[in-house]
Amino acid sequence: MPKHIIGLVGLAGCGKGAVAEMLKTTYDADVFRFSTILSDILKRLAIEKSRDNLITASVALRKAFGEDALSYAIECDAFASKKNLVVIDGVRRVEDIAALEPLDIFQLIHISVPTEIRYERMKKRGEKVGESTMTYAQFLSEEKAPTEMTIPEVAARASKTIDNAGSTESLHKHITEYMAELGIAPL
Repeated sequence: MPKHIIGLVGLAGCGKGAVAEMLKTTYDADVFRFSTILSDILKRLAIEKSRDNLITASVALRKAFGEDALSYAIECDAFASKKNLVVIDGVRRVEDIAALEPLDIFQLIHISVPTEIRYERMKKRGEKVGESTMTYAQFLSEEKAPTEMTIPEVAARASKTIDNAGSTESLHKHITEYMAELGIAPL
């Protein structure tokens, strides 16, 4: 079982993936993403990995198997990890952390970025089908999806909020400082 589990919460395009990658490379963390489970299902079904399809899959699975269905899969992976540090990327609902939140080894980090910056970053990364051509109106509309509406409630439970409106170097500095506060040293 890991010594530390860090959950990452934030709206689309805030930099959760960048933080997870930094923790993986600098601190040898195991990284688990809720979206990986959904992407695997869509791939297996030969369905395009678009934001709409990921949302549809998430809603359907949670409706059929309970709001915490994906959280148990992630928690099992986290607890089985042999690494000292585990990162859970993409926390969106309170149910996603219900079993982890009471544990002393769990910390929730909220990554905060203004809407306009998140939109530009998402268009540039083009991680999911349609992101690179998405209009600002579409971006704002997607923030009203059921998978996004609960993020502010979860973010309010975070033990730390990190502002990621600046440079990559600034983000790394914030993360390094917080990891030091937790007593976690880089490799």
